[in-house]
Amino acid sequence: MIDAVGNPQKILLLGGSSEIGLTIVSEFLARQPAKVVLAGLADDPRRDTALGQLRAAGATEVEWLDFDAVDFDSHPATIDVAWAGGDVDIAVVAFGMLGDNEEQWQNQKLAVLACNLNYTAAVSVGVLLGQKMKDQGYGQIIAMSSAGAMRVRRTNFVYGSNKLGLDAFYTNLGEALEEYGPRVLVIRPGQVRTRMSAHLDDAPLTVDKEEVGKLAVKGVDKKKLIVWAPPAFALVMLVLQHVPRPIFKKLPI
Repeated sequence: MIDAVGNPQKILLLGGSSEIGLTIVSEFLARQPAKVVLAGLADDPRRDTALGQLRAAGATEVEWLDFDAVDFDSHPATIDVAWAGGDVDIAVVAFGMLGDNEEQWQNQKLAVLACNLNYTAAVSVGVLLGQKMKDQGYGQIIAMSSAGAMRVRRTNFVYGSNKLGLDAFYTNLGEALEEYGPRVLVIRPGQVRTRMSAHLDDAPLTVDKEEVGKLAVKGVDKKKLIVWAPPAFALVMLVLQHVPRPIFKKLPI
């Protein structure tokens, strides 16, 4: 149960070793200790590091829940276990893959894997999270989208199209749940300095994961529906959405 000043007592992170997800959870823990459930692959090599990071951040209890995002049939049982022993106040959806766009759009198996992981799995758990929080009458879902999804680029269109679908689903899930009490916050970061982007040069408006975490928590506090990271990306994408396609194709982004 969220306390009188809005602090969560139990947090679920789907994507248990996600750097951005762990940073968001750590930001909540910096304000008040809470129980945390990390859901990720059973053989995730970063499992122990993630558990240790949140214990050090002040979690009262941290547990690892085995979760395979592309095993859709297992999702209902996984979410039930996450809710065992008490309602979940905040659920963060932060799993996914970037991959090589040039390989993905020419390899059917890789493209399907990317779509299943980045979009279909996110919808699957989103439906389940929404129903759980609708039943309990409160709760907050935080979903990781992408600023780039608002105008998908040729250089990253498999991933971008997945995030565009995720963004549309979660923004509208928030509207659907609004009358029942739960809220949904969609985070639209640009490039973030993490393992996933370590091979890339910094793009304009690249941010550290700590900034994304702080913006996410502030967004929850202010009951926002969408948060851009950094905030300047909202204006940038507004402009880019109106750039004619022939010109957009030539932009160095």
